[in-house]
Amino acid sequence: MKSDILILGSGPAGYTAAIYTSRAGLSTSLVSGLMPGGQLTMTVEVENFPGFPHGIDGLTLMENMKQQALRFGTIIINGYVTSVDFKRRPFSAEVDGMRYEADAVIIATGASAIWLGLSSEKKLIGKGVSACATCDGFFFKEKDVVVVGGGDTALEEALFLTKFAKKVTIVHRRDALRATKILQDRAMANPKIEFAWKKTILDILDVDAGKVTAVKLKDVESDEITELKCDGVFIAIGHKPNTELFKGQIELDEKGYIITKKSSMETNVPGVFAAGDVQDSSYKQAVTAAGTGCMAAIDAKKYLEGKTIKL
Repeated sequence: MKSDILILGSGPAGYTAAIYTSRAGLSTSLVSGLMPGGQLTMTVEVENFPGFPHGIDGLTLMENMKQQALRFGTIIINGYVTSVDFKRRPFSAEVDGMRYEADAVIIATGASAIWLGLSSEKKLIGKGVSACATCDGFFFKEKDVVVVGGGDTALEEALFLTKFAKKVTIVHRRDALRATKILQDRAMANPKIEFAWKKTILDILDVDAGKVTAVKLKDVESDEITELKCDGVFIAIGHKPNTELFKGQIELDEKGYIITKKSSMETNVPGVFAAGDVQDSSYKQAVTAAGTGCMAAIDAKKYLEGKTIKL
């Protein structure tokens, strides 16, 4: 199957790009990926996306974007990409054994939460371990929870959790936070938030019980091991771009994010563009992802029309 444009990913960046390219009359195919709708589908309430003064459920927002793309003729391919070839034209991607070709590609595969890598963590995901406070905070009313991390994400998660939890303990391996000052001030002033400085998590208990009962902490200086009782653990130590598939095909930075040109969303391969969290290591917001999706679509349209994008 061949299209003018093939979009990889179905988050805000992917769907926005599809809306623009399809509406422009370009045949557009979009591969939904492992998580159709992206990470936003796990968010209970989105309050910072323009146009919704009272907020909107993340799943509903993404379904609306999908329906808008479908309205203009986007073909949705339910599946995930197992390989790509950006070295020959037309470009191609294999999805569940089927080959799809296009004259231009927009990569919008997003980023995924970074986990601690503990076996207990993996076994207790959904049983008290989470990487999304807005998704799961409601289930921890009047309970004690732990947030791991020291950046903006960790403090945002912790502050959100204070709406439900009895106590929120932020576990950080350093003695100072990396978050912006306003978030630090809010967290420090919140009576529900406490800090476990210079600590790392060795283990999450209790796998045998099938739920979180405590975390085992290690002091980074004294090596002292202690246990902190809690009912939930929220991991907020960052994200990694979903770009493993593209290594050797396009240029990535040292963290794995796709490098795009300064004044366009084009990669080092003419005709291949990137949008959203897969190329954004700074903002990681739904609205910025949608914005870059729009930009990538316009750039791809210009490319297909044979126009040179000035650098």
